[in-house]
Amino acid sequence: MQLGTLDHVNVRTAKVATMRAWYVRVLGMVDGDRPPFPFPGAWLYAGTNPVVHLVGVGDEPANTDPKLEHFAFSATGLTSFREKLDRLGEAYEVRVVPGLGIVQFNVWDPDGNHIHIDFLPSEPGAADGPAWGQQGAMVTRKE
Repeated sequence: MQLGTLDHVNVRTAKVATMRAWYVRVLGMVDGDRPPFPFPGAWLYAGTNPVVHLVGVGDEPANTDPKLEHFAFSATGLTSFREKLDRLGEAYEVRVVPGLGIVQFNVWDPDGNHIHIDFLPSEPGAADGPAWGQQGAMVTRKE
């Protein structure tokens, strides 16, 4: 597996509209298209890349539940990455983004920080991932 660039950050907030306006106003990002997830939010773009994903929540997250939910990398080599996780006994979950087909491998570092590694739907093995919101949408291995 070869890691690519940092893909985006995901921020949970009870103030989607305020946050969206700040990223557009202060950082010059563009409020752009977003997949049809079953929750409120916004994708903010730097150029053609959606680098900040806002996710709407009912209540503001507490300090014990950080606002920065995860960071992500795009990658190639899905099959070898899955085999490596299994071989090492690492816990992971797999999801497929609706409407896009991107396969997300969700992993956690020793401190519990959530990281996902994203593979294009054209990657060998991508068709094995469960669809978001369907039975088996999260597959956890080696807990």
